[in-house]
Amino acid sequence: MKDAQMTGGQVLVHALEKHDVDIAFGVAGESYLAVLDALYDSNIRFITNRQEGGAAFMAEAYAKLTGKTGICFVTRGPGATNGSIGVHTAKQDSTPMIYLIGQVARDQEGREAFQEIDYRDMFKPPFTKAVFQIDHADDVAGIMAEAFFIANDGRKGPVVIALPEDMLTELTGKTAVKPREIAQNAPMGDFEALKAALERASKPVAILGGSGWSESSIEEFAKWARVHNLPIVTSFRRQDLCDNTHDCYVGELGTGPNPALVTAVRDDSDLILAVNTRLGEIASQGYTLLDIPKPRQTLLHIYPEVAEFGKVYEAEVAIHADVNDFVAKLPEIEADYAGWCNSLRENYLNWTKMDKDTGDFDVDMDLIFKYIRDNSPENTIYTTDAGNFSGWAQRYLKYGPKHRLLAPTSGAMGYGVPSAISASIAQPATTVIGMMGDGGFMMSGQELATAMANKARPII
Repeated sequence: MKDAQMTGGQVLVHALEKHDVDIAFGVAGESYLAVLDALYDSNIRFITNRQEGGAAFMAEAYAKLTGKTGICFVTRGPGATNGSIGVHTAKQDSTPMIYLIGQVARDQEGREAFQEIDYRDMFKPPFTKAVFQIDHADDVAGIMAEAFFIANDGRKGPVVIALPEDMLTELTGKTAVKPREIAQNAPMGDFEALKAALERASKPVAILGGSGWSESSIEEFAKWARVHNLPIVTSFRRQDLCDNTHDCYVGELGTGPNPALVTAVRDDSDLILAVNTRLGEIASQGYTLLDIPKPRQTLLHIYPEVAEFGKVYEAEVAIHADVNDFVAKLPEIEADYAGWCNSLRENYLNWTKMDKDTGDFDVDMDLIFKYIRDNSPENTIYTTDAGNFSGWAQRYLKYGPKHRLLAPTSGAMGYGVPSAISASIAQPATTVIGMMGDGGFMMSGQELATAMANKARPII
């Protein structure tokens, strides 16, 4: 004991600071009071939410917007289950997040103590990337470093950590925190085969998705596509991975996509360059765009997680790479797909055309979205919830690096309000427009109190 310098809770907050955490979201609970005490003495801003689902959504949206790791604190039992919706969203959206749960004291475990849950069983992969319970204060520094590493390595995602309340008050001298560096391994795969396949193709399509793109990589990929007139499609709710005014942008594969685009990809294309996307159920339109397991089109698949290759589709060329590392190695090719690209671009422009000036209904969604599109400032952040209303947002609004989109590919209702508030907290000078149906609003509308308390100003 003579060497003890910090409580487990203090070491945990110290670890957050060492990993450049500047903001955390949560609902306070008695199971992690020692952490709250340490946060009070830190430079980390703690946003107190009204419900744990809102806290988890805010942490996920903050990570999606900033590229940092989202941090969410919840108390045991009901708190953990309430917030689990945000953990699921982080997994499906490949968003780095650490979800920290207060746990019963160690001497009470295994007795179904008050609000007790075995989180190592509840949140085990594939629900998350990893689950830990820190049983000794000596282990806090090491496990926190491991959690940040796992959340950000390969396919990004959530890590859950359970914190027994008595461990958080235990003293330890092991306070040094050493963040682990994400290894920047060179992309692994046959770039010559990728180059040859692109040069053989006459009607290729690039499908972009996933998380972790830098602004420079988005810009560089668009420049490369423009040189060759390669059509760019974005996957479900990833429209901001390409400036929608770019000549090569031809639409998105979400819910209610352009039927002409679906037909072109499914029946006419001869090559799919899938970059950082799993080609999941929504993007593949219920697994109908590509034949399983061997697609009719030549499939070139670039992804940061080896386990994804062959999981559903067999690729002719599979390249294991972080998306930014891959973009840095885009090959020089001798090909031009101008006719094909122009045709798809024209289909997109026709699909998103809005000529209406008067409405047939007292509330006309076409006119509402036309107004939003024509009057939003250049750097607006849009957030959307789940529901039929989102079809207008997906079809008519224009996205890109300056018009960000925060939306749950998990299809979670209740996301629109918290994500808009989170974005407004992160970028208070930016216009944020949060869109949701009445059901989604009622699931998390209480977070407007969080907005008021933190001077956030999203338009809902």
